[in-house]
Amino acid sequence: MHSHGPMTGVRIVDMTSVGMGPYATQILGDMGAEVIKVEAPEGDIFRHPAPIKSEGMSAVFLNLNRNKRSITLDVKQADDRARLLALIDGADVFVSNIRPQALTRLGLDSDSLLERNPRLIYCAAVGFGQDGPYAGRPAFDDIIQAMCGLASLQGRDDGTPRYVKTIMADKVAGLTLAYAIPMALYEREHSGKGQAIEVPMFETLSSFVLVEHLGGHTFRPPIAPMGYPRVLAPDRRPYRTADGFIALLPYTDGQWQRFFSCAGRDDLASDARFATAMARTKHYDALYAELSAIVETRRTADWLEVLAGEDIPHSRIATLEDLLEDPHLAATGLFRNEQHPTEGEIVTLAPTVRFGRTPATLRHAAPAQNSDSNFTWDAD
Repeated sequence: MHSHGPMTGVRIVDMTSVGMGPYATQILGDMGAEVIKVEAPEGDIFRHPAPIKSEGMSAVFLNLNRNKRSITLDVKQADDRARLLALIDGADVFVSNIRPQALTRLGLDSDSLLERNPRLIYCAAVGFGQDGPYAGRPAFDDIIQAMCGLASLQGRDDGTPRYVKTIMADKVAGLTLAYAIPMALYEREHSGKGQAIEVPMFETLSSFVLVEHLGGHTFRPPIAPMGYPRVLAPDRRPYRTADGFIALLPYTDGQWQRFFSCAGRDDLASDARFATAMARTKHYDALYAELSAIVETRRTADWLEVLAGEDIPHSRIATLEDLLEDPHLAATGLFRNEQHPTEGEIVTLAPTVRFGRTPATLRHAAPAQNSDSNFTWDAD
């Protein structure tokens, strides 16, 4: 078998839609897995958001569903359900974000499918763990951002909650799903047995946020409020220069000393509050207020020139459009121009993980709905 990546030979039946599941299965497809996307007659809802050129082929769908085939099945109908079961019988992985209660009614629960295919990895991508009181509730990115504390953190300075302006909950949970499946497959190599795994968005994102923000409540009894003080400092933000903004983060003792020196603030370089990492942790608000005031005294270009020679972490503030012209991203090949069967030339994002011997590949463009209506594993 010719290798198209480290997941070559893995067969995945993908009954997910929107963001979390499709992001995960695209990653696995990039890594060589053969993915058949099973859609309901109405199709994945992410086929339709603007911007869109052709009906059912939105930009976001194109960026979440390459390296997949597509088949449409109405699993409420016995014949279509039988076709799905035939695919599952020959698969290594079944992944779905349909609510478990609905799958159980259709006979597509983990117990039923593992009885048919004992080596199957059955993955439930759910909003909430099924042993908690929120089981069965609907979950989308905005709702999970609100529930896990992200929205309140974004609005902490002015009291107005805000969503992070990317589908962070979907993508973080999708990444978690993408690593959970290969772990289960690896375990199967030792045991010879499949198993059911569950990836809940709410718990995943809550854990993600609380890594640093559990703060003083890490200890019992708590020794300080929740939250990571450096990240929560009101002046921790892109800093206003005399003519724009810049990102700047002196971090080590040496970097802070060099920054104060090049800023002409020897008084702060000798200030005991800012001399060591331990001291700075107690005075983040004052430290970042001083930093903010200093940065505003010079133009962006002047800071970029000075900081480049001092080995102090910094960056200009890039727009989305700037990324398309970034010389580093161009050199590393993140953006690829590909010819899509129905959409013509499109820009696609190359896999960012590099394997020296078994590299990821882009083999199939995101499919039109039901473009592989006669799909079988043997025919592929």
